[in-house]
Amino acid sequence: MGVDERAARTAGAEYRIEDLAHHSGATVRTIRAYQDRGLLPRPERRGRSNVYGDAHLTRLRQIADLLERGYTLASIKELLDAWDSGRGLGGVLGLVAEVHGPWTDEEAARITRAELDATFGGAPDEQAVKEALDLGVLERIPGRDGEFLVPSPQELSVAAELYAAGVPLAAIAGHLRELRGQVEQIAGRFLEFTTEHVFARYLGHRPPTDADAAEAAALVRRLRPLAQQAVDAELARAMRTFAARHLQQHLVPEERPVSEDGTRQVALPTATIRAVHTLVGPRNASAFIAAAAEREVQARTLDALVPTGPKSPEVDQTTR
Repeated sequence: MGVDERAARTAGAEYRIEDLAHHSGATVRTIRAYQDRGLLPRPERRGRSNVYGDAHLTRLRQIADLLERGYTLASIKELLDAWDSGRGLGGVLGLVAEVHGPWTDEEAARITRAELDATFGGAPDEQAVKEALDLGVLERIPGRDGEFLVPSPQELSVAAELYAAGVPLAAIAGHLRELRGQVEQIAGRFLEFTTEHVFARYLGHRPPTDADAAEAAALVRRLRPLAQQAVDAELARAMRTFAARHLQQHLVPEERPVSEDGTRQVALPTATIRAVHTLVGPRNASAFIAAAAEREVQARTLDALVPTGPKSPEVDQTTR
């Protein structure tokens, strides 16, 4: 901040629209659009000039912050209208900040492209990097082409361990996409549950009062760890149950049950199934395997009927 700006602030700053745009980071066109939509108070008119003050600058920064947090201009206008009508906005902004705050103690880290390549086999894999960027496992850092931000080092570490264990990167990315969808359903259900039974009394009107929003923010702080604790406990229970069952199936294969039509499932190597699909197509695979097995059984049955020992010596029965 320059000396002129600090002096202006102390004296109760006044800005032309170009100066307001410079200090707020918004464009002149954006400022005028906000005025037209009622998001920004009209400036004071002095002769041929429009004069803006610190209140306009504060409002622009509030709008920018709410937009960055995902709010639409319509919802922002509703909040700001409530503030302008005397209902207060401090508690609401505190609730917004609380909800958008970190939901984990984990801190983001940075990794260079060389370190990333070394972690995953040593050879550059552009497709894997693209997948990681698409999934948000990595984020680009402006002006730093050879370096990435890692929002969750723990998540990247899990991927590295799976890769070291032999899981292909494409399979890891696919698994993460599937897992993310399931976890988002859990998060959505938890929010619906807590909103229905806890937050409804604070958020019953829009926007909430300052006091209600402040109480809701305090509840968010208290309830924030509960979702992760519940998921951790249930995941541990499920892993214990399914891991034991999985191990038992691999150590002591059970006899596959016979269905009502007399058929029984048989496990075949993946390579065999793939070869059959290539040969006759997936639709005819079952019939082909059954026919091949039946022919083999018949062939072995015929082989069993044919004597395999030495021939008996022939007796010459010619009359002498």
